[in-house]
Amino acid sequence: MRQHDMHNGRIVLISGRRSFYSVFSVLPYQDCSQAGDIRAEGRQRHPSGGVSAKEMVIGLEGVELGADGKTVSYTQFLYPTNVLGGRRNTIDSTSSFSQSRNASHRSLSLGRANSNQSSLDTGNDFGDFREYDPNLLDDPQWPCGKHKRVLIFPSYMTTVIEYVKPFDLKKDMNETFKEKFPHIRLTLSKIRSLKREIKKLAQNECGYEEPTVAMAFVYFEKLVLQGKLNKQNRKLCAGACVLLAAKIGGDLKKHEVKLLIDKLEERFRVNRRELIAFEFPVLVALEFNLHLPEHEIMPHYRRLLQTS
Repeated sequence: MRQHDMHNGRIVLISGRRSFYSVFSVLPYQDCSQAGDIRAEGRQRHPSGGVSAKEMVIGLEGVELGADGKTVSYTQFLYPTNVLGGRRNTIDSTSSFSQSRNASHRSLSLGRANSNQSSLDTGNDFGDFREYDPNLLDDPQWPCGKHKRVLIFPSYMTTVIEYVKPFDLKKDMNETFKEKFPHIRLTLSKIRSLKREIKKLAQNECGYEEPTVAMAFVYFEKLVLQGKLNKQNRKLCAGACVLLAAKIGGDLKKHEVKLLIDKLEERFRVNRRELIAFEFPVLVALEFNLHLPEHEIMPHYRRLLQTS
């Protein structure tokens, strides 16, 4: 092995019967502090809206990156695998991982709630929003607000919604949403507007299928419900969610990724360098959990089919 140059290449291992069983690459060691300084300088040269990308990355609450020479491990978000072990070992390791991950979720939720209680004055624990509900933000009762009356009769129940001006209805809906979710710093109308932009770009301009758009919706809503979005990073988060969903939902080539980034830059009016730099913080905020269960995707998928 020493006589071969292992840098900038891949090493393929085969068995005595010429059967492939492993491939890996060797990367040269680089000091984390130097890499962090280089990335920070590169982002500071391209400010957006008076706020640099570095400030936006730090502003993504609950996401800790290896800045200033600090090394951060994300092993608690990864599933352990043992390709040489049996089925029992895999089941045991998966169950023990799920228990430790739930414990880390509880501690992380309590930490976020304690650290933000004074600034946000929520009065609620973020752990209440850890379980994602795909129907929460698309609940049809939100636009009704306070302008509805429920009539209950012996054999049936009906709802009467009085006419309200669209501006007043929108204002009332946002106030009701803010009362229920005080830790979310975006209004419900702005959240739904960003979702419409995601749909227009992904489905109409890029031609992605409904499951891919539904995955982008789930990523985006999880960030919203965790209170990680604000006025400065909302478009970068939306663009990063579309980029991650497109990579997971389809086998994109290099030129297709470049084309998608160009359209995201044009649609959301963000800098491409900031968008690419924001992809990893969003991935960490989602805890590397990009493969979604069916019950999280299907509600969005059905609504997309109904509106298309």
